[in-house]
Amino acid sequence: MSADFAKNKKGFLVGVEQHQRDQAEGPGIAIGPYKLMEQVGEGRFGIVFMADTIVPVRRKVALKVLKPGMDMPEVVARFDAERHALALMDNPNIVRLLDAGITDSGRPYFVMELVSGVPITDYCDDNQLEVCERLRLFVSVCHAIQHSHERGIIHRDIKPADILVTLIHGTPVVKVIDFGFAKWTGVVKITEKTLFIKRGQMIGTPPYMSPEQTGMSGLDIDIRTDIYSLGALLYELLTGSTLFDKERLGQASHDEIRRIIREEVPPKPSIRGSTLSQISTAVSANRQSDPQRLSQMLRGELDWIVMKALEKDRNRRYETASAFAADVERYLHGDPVEACPPSA
Repeated sequence: MSADFAKNKKGFLVGVEQHQRDQAEGPGIAIGPYKLMEQVGEGRFGIVFMADTIVPVRRKVALKVLKPGMDMPEVVARFDAERHALALMDNPNIVRLLDAGITDSGRPYFVMELVSGVPITDYCDDNQLEVCERLRLFVSVCHAIQHSHERGIIHRDIKPADILVTLIHGTPVVKVIDFGFAKWTGVVKITEKTLFIKRGQMIGTPPYMSPEQTGMSGLDIDIRTDIYSLGALLYELLTGSTLFDKERLGQASHDEIRRIIREEVPPKPSIRGSTLSQISTAVSANRQSDPQRLSQMLRGELDWIVMKALEKDRNRRYETASAFAADVERYLHGDPVEACPPSA
């Protein structure tokens, strides 16, 4: 066969350059000084592999590469923005960027520290962490997001799958990952490419998405959208349930999802725990409690803290992630919290 042509997966003759672009990276393939091992994750636009460095020292890392066929300008721009965002981070609770480049097939990739962890909700349940232990882990998440905000970066897709817990010398440590939907608000331009968002487009994951993320409010996204998502995360850590039923959201139309997020107010954590009678015993057991005691523990200050973060009107939420963390810490220390019950 001519050196200028090769067969693609469907058996058609194509140019060698096109053939290389069609080939997906996989285990055993080398990308620069990295040899791909097993696939450990997959997102909408990228695939994450565990990789082994060949030079200068041998160690395992995580390598994220753009999926074949996803080289549209807007996708490449978002991928590029993610790696630039990670490059600005310097926080023990945010995954570190180590390297970046382009594969032989022309797809961008970047290399991160390998985090061998599990989603924060799974870790807490698997280890039956008490409410206060869950709150301490959550405070670390808030501080990581605060660091991101100080760098001018809004995560915009905070959810349990992006908040991993790993053990370092036997101590659980939170690691925030996946800034693929992040929004840049800083004065420094992080990428030469332009990110386009269609009017009315929803960016995020519905069970954790703020009302302004539904794309219908006309409001620009600011850091308070992450405050709402942090509130949704804390709600799940405390009650074992998402704000809105995932199955219901999965079956709803886009317009109905928008309406639910914008208009429906979820029950307070203490009420949610007492209304899920069929699973409340398991939920409370995972928090080393019983249904009645758990409901009593959530009632009052924890209800107020969570519902303040989940206000539909973002002006009524915590102003910053650090303010959110500070109120949780006041609760942990037995001090009066700033959140209060909603007025008439």
